[in-house]
Amino acid sequence: MTEPQGTPQATGLREIARLAGVSHQTVSRVLNGHPNIRPATRDKVMAVVNEQNYRPSRVARALATRRHDRIGVVVDGATQIGPASTLRAIEAAAYARDYTISTLTASREGTPIRDAVSHLVDHGVDGLIAIAPRTETIRELLGDPGELPVVVINADAPQGRSTVSVDQAAGSRLAMDHLLSLGHRVIMHIAGPRDWAEGRAREAAWRESLVAAGLPVRPALVGDWTADRGYALAAQVAATADCTAVFAANDQMALGLIHGLHEAGLRVPEDISVVGFDDLAESAHYLPPLTTVRQDFEALGTASVTALLERIHHPGEAAKATRIPARLVLRKSTTQPRA
Repeated sequence: MTEPQGTPQATGLREIARLAGVSHQTVSRVLNGHPNIRPATRDKVMAVVNEQNYRPSRVARALATRRHDRIGVVVDGATQIGPASTLRAIEAAAYARDYTISTLTASREGTPIRDAVSHLVDHGVDGLIAIAPRTETIRELLGDPGELPVVVINADAPQGRSTVSVDQAAGSRLAMDHLLSLGHRVIMHIAGPRDWAEGRAREAAWRESLVAAGLPVRPALVGDWTADRGYALAAQVAATADCTAVFAANDQMALGLIHGLHEAGLRVPEDISVVGFDDLAESAHYLPPLTTVRQDFEALGTASVTALLERIHHPGEAAKATRIPARLVLRKSTTQPRA
């Protein structure tokens, strides 16, 4: 059965060439953006392409250009809000640029990061984005994946890698400046896991803000990003009589903390103010609604795809570091300290 003229299946490269009155090599050069094509010839070919609704085969284009229009994404910590939200944003940004993505999750318990990278390279990707929040993942990325363009979503990536990250230190300073401006002088911190670069950056900014203000620095309480851990640490916060505020390294731990403080007979914010980090969709519905630092995961994903495509199309350019600003979102979980 013969397929009707005008469908992508019926119209091939040679048919486009015949209808445009040029060679099929010229059609190929036009479709691949070759610079040495006269504008009139390009316009004539593209008019036929549009008229015939022609879409080049990705397989054929990969063979001709050695590009697959596919981005590999390696995700560490995929069960956590930040990496999962970033991955969704990368998918949307890649789709908007007519790229597909292939994703593999790496972890201590499952696929090692180098194995995940090797698998993606073997299956044909034009470049790699690594969502790499943990120190161990960064060390694994010291391995050289050949000539493959790489962008790492972590400011602590090895030298020579392009990076994209939210400015964790600046975001944490926004939280601390807010609490200090309210008059808080004993501000505790529930930190993220020590093997997460973001957690270390937030903790360091908390400590530096207190030192700069000449205020006491109590030992940070180390969390694991979960609400359960925030709930468990609430007892230590409640037992610190002069503490009037807590900066929690993420919203989930802040949620558990607020629950635990309530059970200990302490009110938020009347007795203790609480600030989180991330601005989860649910944070506006905590009791009380949570003051927090917003990470723009959509901007993070879009910037990482843009950075990778720049590396793909301009391989000789130097690596760049892109920082996405954070923003303080004021709600009802903070107020001036009790008298």
